[in-house]
Amino acid sequence: MSKHSAQLATLSTPCLVLDEARMTRNIDRLADRARSLGVTLRPHLKTGKSVDVARRVLADANGPATVSTLAEAETFAAAGMNDITYAVGIAPNKLDRVVALRQGGCDLAVVLDSVAQAEAVAAASRDSGQCIPAFIEIDSDGHRGGLLSGDPALIIIGRILHDNGAELRGVLTHAGESYGAVGAQAQAVFAEMERAATVAAAQTLRAAGLPCPVVSVGSTPTAHAATDLTGVTELRAGVYTFFDLVMTGIEVCTLDDIALSVLTTVIGHQSERGWIMVDAGWMALSRDRGTAAQALDQGYGVVCDVDGNVLDELIIVQANQEHGVIACRPGSNRRLPEFAIGTQLRLLPNHACATAAQHGFYNVLPIAEDAPLMEWPRFGGW
Repeated sequence: MSKHSAQLATLSTPCLVLDEARMTRNIDRLADRARSLGVTLRPHLKTGKSVDVARRVLADANGPATVSTLAEAETFAAAGMNDITYAVGIAPNKLDRVVALRQGGCDLAVVLDSVAQAEAVAAASRDSGQCIPAFIEIDSDGHRGGLLSGDPALIIIGRILHDNGAELRGVLTHAGESYGAVGAQAQAVFAEMERAATVAAAQTLRAAGLPCPVVSVGSTPTAHAATDLTGVTELRAGVYTFFDLVMTGIEVCTLDDIALSVLTTVIGHQSERGWIMVDAGWMALSRDRGTAAQALDQGYGVVCDVDGNVLDELIIVQANQEHGVIACRPGSNRRLPEFAIGTQLRLLPNHACATAAQHGFYNVLPIAEDAPLMEWPRFGGW
């Protein structure tokens, strides 16, 4: 048993474990890639929701950063991170919080894709005296929101912002459909779709005499697969910090790259059913079944020993609120191991964001094996 494993033995389960060495390797990998592509990396902080994680993933103490909630923006701004994009379509009733953040010194930008939103942002800018920067969201793959790059509304929205007290900061897209693309070659197709759509939209705005200084693209799959980002200024990605089984299933990473796990304890056996019971159910793992549609269904998580070594063919096949059921993968010829009551195991998550959201802090395994465990708080809310 390693020293880290001995330290984990002191923890109450279920709990969240973060491997600092793996996380650091993941962070460095994408930072190097962004530099090689000649773009600014604007990491998404929604996966970690932790000031300690943010301080390690950002290029410097100020940013740049991406968030998915205003609670994130407020928490990170309070910690001195003041270059933030709130990358969810802005609701008019949230603009008072946007104004307050900007008045406090945070350069917070919003995202929108409609005339109504643009008019609300322009009105809030005039009323507050704060020139609120906004990105126009571009639909590059039909996944969710945004305007097509040739939509006439693009210029209309741009003019509302530019001419009425707000700031047209640029265009932004997220190719969410890339999460269904397996392999770097398939994901590179979506990366080019992001690039082409946003560059075309930027050219349209500029041709109409409107500014478009920032062209922002990104998802974890496309960020790792892109080979040419000509015309793009910044790259965004989030779950790459920890990675998870969904990313493994589409070949963005390997199981050895996953930095996040849930520590659990064996609490029972149902030998005749081929089950081992543990104290991590969906309240610890989340209900996310993101691998169910992939070629290899990982149930509710992959089972590892306490040192983090994958135990082949063992997955969580069933999750109740506080009970998890370990069994051999359907179709496997493996014999179920005999784990004694009290044995600690670690479970790799389907979706790092969802699993982390079930917990209040990370138990961090430091890079130096002789260093003590660290505890990094995380937060939630909107």
